[in-house]
Amino acid sequence: MKKKTFTCGFDAALAVVGGKWKMLILWALHSDGPLRFGELRRAVDGIGERVLINQLKEMEASQLVHREEYHQVPPKVEYSLTEFGASLLDALMPLGTWGSANMERIVSLAASEPASDS
Repeated sequence: MKKKTFTCGFDAALAVVGGKWKMLILWALHSDGPLRFGELRRAVDGIGERVLINQLKEMEASQLVHREEYHQVPPKVEYSLTEFGASLLDALMPLGTWGSANMERIVSLAASEPASDS
């Protein structure tokens, strides 16, 4: 992560968890415990292999995720939440609760948006 001056707490938090996939990866690791790469890819619906690899590298560098290598044949690697990652997920839980409570409204708003050209 690049050194940066943040304007507020939201800015700092978004620097760690920004993007579509990181919150879903955090949730999967929280819900299912330590997961191997393939298990994690199946748990996060719609994520591509290359994107998952990059997100996990960023999350490991940000100390949200721990990567454990087991030296065996065949090689085994598991990903799990760190204490720091779990604390971030705890902070995000109210957002998930809000999303669940407002899901129908959000879906109807998305359905009524005009199609974009991008």
